[in-house]
Amino acid sequence: MTAKQTQAILIHGMGRSPASMLILAARLRAAGIHPRFFAYSAAFEGWETCVNRLEKFINQHSRDDDFIIIGHSLGTVLTRGVLSRLTHKPIACFFLAPPTKACVAAQRFAPLRLYKMLTGEMGQLLASSLFMNSLPPPDVPTKIYAGAGGLRGRYSPFGEQLNDGVLAVEETVLPAIPSETIAAVHTFIMNKKVIADDIVKLANAARQYNKV
Repeated sequence: MTAKQTQAILIHGMGRSPASMLILAARLRAAGIHPRFFAYSAAFEGWETCVNRLEKFINQHSRDDDFIIIGHSLGTVLTRGVLSRLTHKPIACFFLAPPTKACVAAQRFAPLRLYKMLTGEMGQLLASSLFMNSLPPPDVPTKIYAGAGGLRGRYSPFGEQLNDGVLAVEETVLPAIPSETIAAVHTFIMNKKVIADDIVKLANAARQYNKV
């Protein structure tokens, strides 16, 4: 009897597509973790509709298998929105450059017409402290990877704060959730091999623990 593969649900960031996760997916597949891509459009899809679709997608593709969820940026927010609805939980979650509070960038751009057009309701929610603070913390083992490859200093909007060009590192943290700072920018953090290697190691450890 063939052993079941660990499944990985990959959720891209706002304004991106599943193609942005292809390098990460290839590394996971090479390590025996089967990737599945959830696609959405922030411009054309509302929050509740998207979370409902994500719930159905996860239930359809995980079944009784062990699975992990890997989200990038807005994908991590969607993950937090869906976790409490799942009866079959992931063995671990991995958050790449997650906005965990109403970040400065979203608040700055939220009033602009072009931003509203390109990011829809979900772009506005990222700028809402009320909404972001209402999201439950992950109820499964989770690790955060925060980018620190953004410009710092006199010409940076972040000043001397560590940042990934979109988020300050301090905008990615959650209480009691382990976090690792990676020399990467927001848009391409998922392509870092060190992240893929760490996810594989932790996913395998979580799977072994789950069998005990």
